[in-house]
Amino acid sequence: MIKKIICINCPLGCEMEVLKDDGIIKVSGNTCKKGEDYAIAEIMDPKRIVTTTAKVIGGDREVVPVKTDKEISKSFMFDVVAEVNRHIFSAPLYVGQVLIENIFDTGVNVIATDFINRK
Repeated sequence: MIKKIICINCPLGCEMEVLKDDGIIKVSGNTCKKGEDYAIAEIMDPKRIVTTTAKVIGGDREVVPVKTDKEISKSFMFDVVAEVNRHIFSAPLYVGQVLIENIFDTGVNVIATDFINRK
């Protein structure tokens, strides 16, 4: 399997080809080690920061923007959003406040990214 990937680690944006065959991964087109590491991670277990909104009770707004504080496997993205949607948080909420700690035992927290004051 050959997959084309554009590296996002620096402004060069190297266009790479990643060949995965029988568990062996070969990367070409990268100009640095970071590109190679990024390409391998994208093939083996791509990760992303998850952003969404969460319901708030008693606040000056009804929702707060939230995100994971670290990248999490893409396979968990929809599960994270579903878990956030199961909760309702009470105002006040502060930027960086941990709303869900260690979600799915991944070591990743869901944090608020805005201040929500009480009504």
